[in-house]
Amino acid sequence: MAFKKLKIRRADTEIPTSSMADIAFLLIIFFMLTAVFTSSSGIPNEFPEDDPTQLDVQPEESIHIRIVGDGQYVVDRTPMSFDEMASYVNDRTQNNPEKPVIIDPEASVPYFAMIDVFDLLKQLKVKNIALPTKTEKDRWKAFFQ
Repeated sequence: MAFKKLKIRRADTEIPTSSMADIAFLLIIFFMLTAVFTSSSGIPNEFPEDDPTQLDVQPEESIHIRIVGDGQYVVDRTPMSFDEMASYVNDRTQNNPEKPVIIDPEASVPYFAMIDVFDLLKQLKVKNIALPTKTEKDRWKAFFQ
């Protein structure tokens, strides 16, 4: 018996990639929608509501704490240590806990120095703490010098 030789057709060796872009796009969308984004909460702050009956506080009525370096503070234009500042602020806010305290750190001061002052004011139960903006510093230039 004689065998016939069969002709075998070879398949194309090319992989179809026409739908690869669609699949990649769908995978990107899927992972974007299912990813969990965490947010770390920092210092909680709330913006005050607009109250037209509230009077503007003049800087002279407040306690001004200027942080000039790590462990170097100027409170109401008087250089003080951290402990002296604590007793001074405590004496001034005992009668009026709503008395505003303005914290004015210099740009070169480490961040933790400002946080130490925030922690102290929180321990003393000061309710009205403010950080002046550049506009406020310009407006009260004589006071913030």
